[in-house]
Amino acid sequence: MGIYIPTTMADHWLKLLICVIALSNTKVNVRASEMVNITLLSNAVEKGAVCLDGSPAGYHYAKGYGDGANSWMIYLPGGGWCGRKQSCIDRVKYSPMLSSTKNITQETFDFYNWNRVFIRYCDGSSFMGDVKKVDPETNLHKRGSRIFTAVIDELLSKGLKNAKNAMLTGNSAGGLATILNCDRFRALVPNANTVKCVSDSGFFIHAKNLPNAAGRERTFARVVHFHCFFPENLVADIKTPLFLLNSDFDKFQIQVNLKPHPVDNPGWVNCTRNITTCTPPQLQIIKDFRNTFLETVKGLGNNPSRGLFINSCYIHDFLYLMGRYNSQDSPKLHNKAIGDWYFNRSSVRLIDTKIDYPLDCKIGSGNFV
Repeated sequence: MGIYIPTTMADHWLKLLICVIALSNTKVNVRASEMVNITLLSNAVEKGAVCLDGSPAGYHYAKGYGDGANSWMIYLPGGGWCGRKQSCIDRVKYSPMLSSTKNITQETFDFYNWNRVFIRYCDGSSFMGDVKKVDPETNLHKRGSRIFTAVIDELLSKGLKNAKNAMLTGNSAGGLATILNCDRFRALVPNANTVKCVSDSGFFIHAKNLPNAAGRERTFARVVHFHCFFPENLVADIKTPLFLLNSDFDKFQIQVNLKPHPVDNPGWVNCTRNITTCTPPQLQIIKDFRNTFLETVKGLGNNPSRGLFINSCYIHDFLYLMGRYNSQDSPKLHNKAIGDWYFNRSSVRLIDTKIDYPLDCKIGSGNFV
């Protein structure tokens, strides 16, 4: 199905966030990490572009420089979802970083010369909610779609309208948001020469043949009230070039979305935290997930504009945590795959079809969620 990625992953991976922006053949000026203040969206309340708790949406913006002055990266972070009234109330109460901008001041960026924008994820629905009515009892606002549109509109006035290159990217729930909003992003920046999207660990599969399929359906149907929410039902229709970066042993999907039949339940939590403790039936369920994931990717077809890097690391999220791309152990992918794909220097369809066991890739500290 694809190119085999050797088990010596440390020799064949990429410091991904560097490669996302270090895309051209020109020299990249990498600066030390910097703290970037939050910008609250202008007229957010009037536009209805507010967080779950009603606070104005916000973003962090670091201005580009040099030959990156007209290139933009828009980043959508992850953070799960809330699909029920009570789970959204709990999110506001216990996870203010994912439901409000009231106490947020700065965000750390690592350093490339593109314009970098980190949009705060505070709506709980992968930037897809657009419910005008506010529940008077809970004061919950479901306005993620308005947040995305309003932030992009504001950035257009700050130079995004003159972009030559633009990229929408994100991890986990933000990776899913990247898939869901990819064509909309392209439409919002019509004058850019090159617009592409990179989804990190956002390809959540339905896996009808695996345990807890009904549970997965209920979970995602609560977040967006239609079942085509699963990326496998959407990716083929996306016209904007899209890069899927994911593990076929996605740790979050295995730990949270994949629940075995009752006979296999004992020890499942310990198994998914430490693969070496898995019983043979438990390990087989995990391998079945990997096989189903690869079959689902294969079912997307061979769109020539689509890039793929599907590996067997037992990890969820590659781009977000500094330790993963700053670590000396962080594997590098030869030939700057994302850059080659972004600038059409070559097609990139790298899929590990040989390793059928989840790999502990030891990226950064090695203890990742």
